[in-house]
Amino acid sequence: MHHPDWFIVDDSRFRSLILPNARLERLWSEGRWCEGPAYFAAGRYLLWSDIPNDRILRFDDNDDHVSVFRQPAGFSNGHSVDREGRLISCEHGTRSVTRTEHNGRITTLAEAFDGCRFNSPNDVTVKSDGSIWFTDPSYGIDSDYEGGLRDSEMGCHVYCLRPDGRLIRVADDFEKPNSLAFSPDESWLYVSDTGATHRDGGPRHIRRFRVEEDHRLSGGEVFAISDCGLFDGFRFDIAGNLWTSAGDGVHCYAPDGTRLGRIAVPETVANVCFGGPARNRLFICASTSLYAIFLDTRGHHVLGEAVSPSAVRTPTTR
Repeated sequence: MHHPDWFIVDDSRFRSLILPNARLERLWSEGRWCEGPAYFAAGRYLLWSDIPNDRILRFDDNDDHVSVFRQPAGFSNGHSVDREGRLISCEHGTRSVTRTEHNGRITTLAEAFDGCRFNSPNDVTVKSDGSIWFTDPSYGIDSDYEGGLRDSEMGCHVYCLRPDGRLIRVADDFEKPNSLAFSPDESWLYVSDTGATHRDGGPRHIRRFRVEEDHRLSGGEVFAISDCGLFDGFRFDIAGNLWTSAGDGVHCYAPDGTRLGRIAVPETVANVCFGGPARNRLFICASTSLYAIFLDTRGHHVLGEAVSPSAVRTPTTR
């Protein structure tokens, strides 16, 4: 079977995940560094960050219209959607994790740990129990381009904001923890380390941890190592395959760690997100542009009970 030039098959299993007549579409290309896509199924729209331009953009999946959702946006990076359909954001500028309420107000969920300000929360995911997990590398305070040049007050770690409002540190052995996502059954948490941006020979891999009942992690072995650029943002499909950004496009890994194939993209990819009514459209944030491609698989969608608004600590609202 012939596959278009943008599909590169490394393992025969990849053929069952792709559509031979699907094409890579460039939906928009006026950004500086596109990141953090999050799809809102009820409204059929995608939100993503254009970090250096300090704005969150909105792609309407009904008519392909792109507009500014918020500007300024705290130099937002990664986004997620909680169980009540609210936007959860990592903001470089405010060095915090925030939630956009249904009425448009912005609530700060976490901005410090043990009396120290975060570096610049980078990416976030929400577990079905309502807990919010995020990474805190230094990219947003390393320069003024994606936030503001500031001194770091602590190391680069991974955190969990539990449903009871308690903030805990769950991993402290990363150089630059970047993206994170749960396996479909939530028994594993995968976290990328992009420490190679700051140290020759530094990590450019994804690790996986066993998720314990008390929101703690164990293990942490390397799952995959990038051979082209860095693994930044990634998502899972319903079969547990991991779709991750890389220097030459999107790479797909089976649950056993085998790379199944790649989607070639003409720009460095930062992050991906499944969306569309059937969750079979992969949205791709790549440098200056937003791309999309239809696949023969669906993105994993975490189902869980909604979290009561009073269950999460909300210190400040603006």
